[in-house]
Amino acid sequence: MNNIFLDTINGKSSSRPPVWFMRQAGRILPSYRKLKESHNFYDMMKDPELSSEVTLLPINDLGVDSAILFSDILVIPDALGLDLIFTKNGPKFTNALNNENFNHLNFDPQKLEYIYTNIKKTVENKNTTPLIGFCGGPLTTFMFMFRGDETQKSFKDAIKFFYNNRKESMKIIEQITEASIVYVENQIKSGIQCFQLFETYCGSIPYDLYKECILPYSKKILNRAKELGCPTIFFPKDFSLGLKYINKDICDFVSIDWTMKLEDARNLVDKNVGLQGNMDPRIFYYDELKIESYLESLSSFGKNNHDWIFNLGHGFLPDIDYKKVQNVVNWIKNKNWNR
Repeated sequence: MNNIFLDTINGKSSSRPPVWFMRQAGRILPSYRKLKESHNFYDMMKDPELSSEVTLLPINDLGVDSAILFSDILVIPDALGLDLIFTKNGPKFTNALNNENFNHLNFDPQKLEYIYTNIKKTVENKNTTPLIGFCGGPLTTFMFMFRGDETQKSFKDAIKFFYNNRKESMKIIEQITEASIVYVENQIKSGIQCFQLFETYCGSIPYDLYKECILPYSKKILNRAKELGCPTIFFPKDFSLGLKYINKDICDFVSIDWTMKLEDARNLVDKNVGLQGNMDPRIFYYDELKIESYLESLSSFGKNNHDWIFNLGHGFLPDIDYKKVQNVVNWIKNKNWNR
């Protein structure tokens, strides 16, 4: 398959950077909001036809170079026995971990089977568009597993447990990792062509502590995908100077958040690892001229770095004008990058 995203992720030169966006399947798209009028998030995630449709909406609506599976990082805690439900205020676990109740995890791989069905259906429908699979990073997943109240936005209970109960925390991290590896293996068998590990709350602990305690487990998940011939992207949000620890033994590409310039990230990250990112999604609140000025500021980096995938520093905010996103995609595709 000749595709600019696959060429780039596999180390080949291309005439321009490929472009896709985190949280592209949903939120900002009128076509997605139309579906939400008659289906809730959980229904769309569980139904193969609906999941496939939502996964592929950004291909037509935005013109991006890759699709990413429509799912949720919380499916692993659900499969570990925490009983995920979706409420009007967001997801919650009816059996969340806490200080007194943390030994009841039991992985049921059957609870993930519907996702593999969704992937296979999407592969049937997607023609030549690459499909990215994903799961949550070990620390991020751990954090959510202590949140039983959907209105609770902080992770203080998880952080407190991690610091006070390190041995027990690492046992939970190991269980998350082993379940995630099974999940990754089956996503690849079902047809994904790239895998991204979302460590959204990497910055919740100091980067040296993450490197010591968590990074070996993230590496284990990513390495399993690589062993199966699937290129990998690691997104350690707010890892800051910890990016200096990222090398080819961990991942093929690393996704950069908006707190750091791409040039600075390039100087920190091993030169054999490609970069993805890192537009601040709030830039879409600018008018078109300011957005284009921002894009122009990336010209030199894009010219000199063929191992770069254009993306956001995190996901879309829900009130962003999707037409501005379309314009950004068109700008990237139409610009002469002088490569």
